[in-house]
Amino acid sequence: MSKHKNESFAPTLFSDIFNDAKFFGRNWLEREFGQSFPAVNIHETSREFNLEFAAPGFKKEDFKVNVDDNVLTIHAEKQEEKNDETKRYSRREFSYNSFSRSFTLPANSNSEKINATYTDGILKLSVPKLEETKAFPKKEITVA
Repeated sequence: MSKHKNESFAPTLFSDIFNDAKFFGRNWLEREFGQSFPAVNIHETSREFNLEFAAPGFKKEDFKVNVDDNVLTIHAEKQEEKNDETKRYSRREFSYNSFSRSFTLPANSNSEKINATYTDGILKLSVPKLEETKAFPKKEITVA
């Protein structure tokens, strides 16, 4: 082997090891932990925070949404079992899918009035903002 080939091997090896996509692969979390995390979009308006989760394949009954100590947690879990039985063979397939995501709510959010809907594979949450307290104009009081 020429010295030139060995020199090019080491940088490639190290760059592959330290390159997350090549070393771990694109879905290494999913492979390692058996869990995928849905994509989430977060949008803020003057009145509320909106969260949208891409979670196809679930039913609205599969979701649990709760707030504890100002942390919003969205959890979904789905189990399926398929049985195929004929005279010649028997087949059972199990499928399990779950995810859990947590977000710390901003101080100006109203956790008492969170609304959640699930339509066409998209879970939407709206977190209203607390009504701002109006600032009173500065006023000087004359001492009599």
